[in-house]
Amino acid sequence: MTDISRVAVIGAGVIGAGWVARFMENGIDVALFDPAPDAATKVKAVLDNADRAYQKLTMAPRAKRGNLEFSPSLAEAVQGKQLVMEAVPESLALKQSVYKDIESHVDAGVIIASSTSGILPTQLQEKMANPQRLLVAHPFNPVYLLPLVEIVAGEQTSPKVTVAAGEFFNQLGMYSLPIRKEIDAFVADRLLEAVWREALWLVKDGIATTAEIDDAIRFGFGLRWAQMGLFESYRLAGGEAGMRHFIAQFGPCLQWPWTKLTDVPELTDELIDTIARQSDEQSGQYSFRELERIRDDNLIAILQALKINQWGAGETLGRYEQALFDAGAREETATDEDPGQPLLTLERTVPPDWTDYNNHMNESRYLQCFADASDALLRRVGVDADYVADSGSYFTVETHIRHLDEVAALQPIKVTTQVLNGVGKKLHVFHRLFHGDGRLLATAEQLLIHVDLESRKASEPTPEVSKWLTEISAAHAALDMPEGCGRAIGDPH
Repeated sequence: MTDISRVAVIGAGVIGAGWVARFMENGIDVALFDPAPDAATKVKAVLDNADRAYQKLTMAPRAKRGNLEFSPSLAEAVQGKQLVMEAVPESLALKQSVYKDIESHVDAGVIIASSTSGILPTQLQEKMANPQRLLVAHPFNPVYLLPLVEIVAGEQTSPKVTVAAGEFFNQLGMYSLPIRKEIDAFVADRLLEAVWREALWLVKDGIATTAEIDDAIRFGFGLRWAQMGLFESYRLAGGEAGMRHFIAQFGPCLQWPWTKLTDVPELTDELIDTIARQSDEQSGQYSFRELERIRDDNLIAILQALKINQWGAGETLGRYEQALFDAGAREETATDEDPGQPLLTLERTVPPDWTDYNNHMNESRYLQCFADASDALLRRVGVDADYVADSGSYFTVETHIRHLDEVAALQPIKVTTQVLNGVGKKLHVFHRLFHGDGRLLATAEQLLIHVDLESRKASEPTPEVSKWLTEISAAHAALDMPEGCGRAIGDPH
């Protein structure tokens, strides 16, 4: 694992601000330098969007947000940092000048990563004193949501730097894709630019409008690409015979003179005016920030759907969630809680989509809170991802919930958990859900059974887990029996 907790970001454009959000959401302190007078305003807007997105992205406890410092100079921004992320405009001379300034203020071992979308890292390294420290880490907008980051090494980049950078970005919930050979625009943008060139011709020749082209993508192959990419989709198009049959059937059409991918239309004033007018007609009813939030909401929905199937970017999100859950459990275990009092097992705000038409949290989300609290307790006693991978877990066999009060969207809630019995195969717990103002919103009594996941039968937990649960049970034994414990639905007769 790569232990980087302090970074500098140079440049506060769309990509630089996205990096700031991604870093801060993962508990990393950021020093930002950008001489533009409106840099702080733009970054705040991106951070607000990221905060809104992360409230919806995952049910895992979010890391304690990192701090942001707006530095008055590049020198102050980079001093004492472990990694510097360069996100200045796409000018080779400008980037090389920035690296010269960075190197004069950091130690030789500090990694410098460029967000360039196409300049070769070997060119970027040409005037550096320590070129082995530089590589390209090319992300995709919005950086705080899309997981892909292309890792591109230059001729002088140290292999250790490449490995360390890849591990670091993976810890941020990203998917580090090493690019095998340097090439202008790397891999993803070369594919995007091929589609972009063809789209420009379609608009110029009056074949389709910008809206019609976007519809062709978002209602068709764009949905396939979101989860299977290009080659795997075409493998299915070949039927049972697979890719070989697909190429035999459709390969000859590549020779047909229907594509203009090798030519670029001249961006005349007339073409630019046409594209701008059509784009305004297509989505001008939305503000820039509204479009960003629509985009983010749709991306989150797609990522969550892919997570259900443990596929593609959804699998990356699942790993990230698991790491957040485990990290949250370790952090809670290390607190100075009174072991003789109920444990704090959940603390969050109510997401807007957890509520019904009255803006009250719906019934299923009360159960969600208590299930998450049980998971948090189990992680704290050692039933984490590794434990489950070794074929041990707890299954919930009974839950009784009492709904006592209401809570609305964006209001704070927390759950405390009292262990009534944690000896042997059974785990008997009592949860209390509180509003941030102290009101008791609901209680849940749960019975869980330890299960061997291979045999699917009840089994004893490991000695270490048993020890933890026995100690907590003993500490909670002196507490009063919770009001409502042991109740079923009352019969008024």
